[in-house]
Amino acid sequence: MARMIRMIREHMSRTDGEDILGGSGSHVEVDETYVGGKQSGGKRGRGAPGKTIVFGMLERDGDVMTKVVPNVRRNTLHPIIDANVAKMTNVHSDELKSYTGLDKKGYQHKRVNHSVGEYVGPNGESVNGLENFWRPLKQGIKGTHIWVSPKYLETYAKEFEYRFNRRDCPETMLSELLSTFEKPAV
Repeated sequence: MARMIRMIREHMSRTDGEDILGGSGSHVEVDETYVGGKQSGGKRGRGAPGKTIVFGMLERDGDVMTKVVPNVRRNTLHPIIDANVAKMTNVHSDELKSYTGLDKKGYQHKRVNHSVGEYVGPNGESVNGLENFWRPLKQGIKGTHIWVSPKYLETYAKEFEYRFNRRDCPETMLSELLSTFEKPAV
């Protein structure tokens, strides 16, 4: 049963695809979240051991794309953004220093400063849409699956990505998945 469910998640990921996000005049939010792990004594958040990092990119009124990453360093995040977000896109992020330099790479980079209580910047910059995507992902893992191995977290994230990207037409998901399923080689 677990193997079949994993295959369905992998198929959702292939069916959803990885189309380039953004373009001139478009807005793409970038953000990261930490999933799993909890230190004895209740320590949670970025410093807790066992956390797996999921990086996300969300085009406003469009699709989301997620990647499990080993860290949130600039040399990890910038290549992912370069490969998946079109140049000249308005890229919105929080104040994480790893996002510094995006404006020099052909993006219109704007930040929202959460540390001073800012959730929408003066020019409309925000990562609220992507932060709203993280909630059902984490709730689904915590509530339905209880726990997910870091090894398989990407397939779970891709399942939620697929569902989110079909949010305006959920009635087509089953037929789309069935019509595109390829029988595995024996």
